[in-house]
Amino acid sequence: MITAAIVKELRDKTNAGMMDCKKVLTETNGDIEASIKLLRERGIAKAGAKADRAANEGIIVARVNPAATVGILLELNCETDFVSKNENFQAFVNEVADVLAAAEAADHAAALAVQHGEYNLGDTVKAKVVEVGENLQFRKYVRFAAAPGGFIGSYIHMGGKVGVLIEVGTTQAATAGSDSFRELVKDLTLHIAACAPKGLSRDDIPQAVVENEKDIFRARLLAEGKPANLIDNIIKGQLAKFYAESCFLEQGFVKDTDITVAKLLAAKGAELGDTLSVTRFVRFGLGE
Repeated sequence: MITAAIVKELRDKTNAGMMDCKKVLTETNGDIEASIKLLRERGIAKAGAKADRAANEGIIVARVNPAATVGILLELNCETDFVSKNENFQAFVNEVADVLAAAEAADHAAALAVQHGEYNLGDTVKAKVVEVGENLQFRKYVRFAAAPGGFIGSYIHMGGKVGVLIEVGTTQAATAGSDSFRELVKDLTLHIAACAPKGLSRDDIPQAVVENEKDIFRARLLAEGKPANLIDNIIKGQLAKFYAESCFLEQGFVKDTDITVAKLLAAKGAELGDTLSVTRFVRFGLGE
């Protein structure tokens, strides 16, 4: 009997797909060494030899459905820029994106498990390693399904080096069909790509990060000889600047830094007779 434990052992040793491992173990009556040899003969175990090599190149791609209610963003990596620009690799990444756009995988783990032909996507990527000749990694994936009134937008920058997915909330059904609104969504994704905000608002910045910034500010001020009784007030001002640089809604809009993103949303909402809000966003930077 071929147990799950012996299949796992073979997978760990060869980095081959589960179905391939199960198949050769069946053929060899559970003989691990014979199974490894068989996988190598078939070229499947070659992927294991490449699995530890750095894969920091690749492509980020997005898919948003026609109704702009569901969108995905994913990053698939290879080792070299040469392969990332190869038509075969690009076609493969787009094939993976199309498969996931048609599925309902909620997170990265679920995306890896999506069936694609005989294998799941995780094993499909591993099998592609043999063909491409480089380590490939399906590194990141996110899926947004909009709440009622939500609109999903995406943006891919620099040929797949940066990708953005955003959900913008509306309260009027007609807003999503407005060219002005869609232009706003595009501008917001451009802003996120360019300015790389750390979070939507102050609530999204981890307290540990905030405390670390305060410690840095305090040490710097003490080194400058600032009076101890003034330091706390100075830190408040520096922290406000930190938030303005880090929080999406507080950042100066990339096309007009005199207005914050929050004020831009309010102004555009008033123009459209609606109340607009950014519900969430994600930004992928290649290899980050």
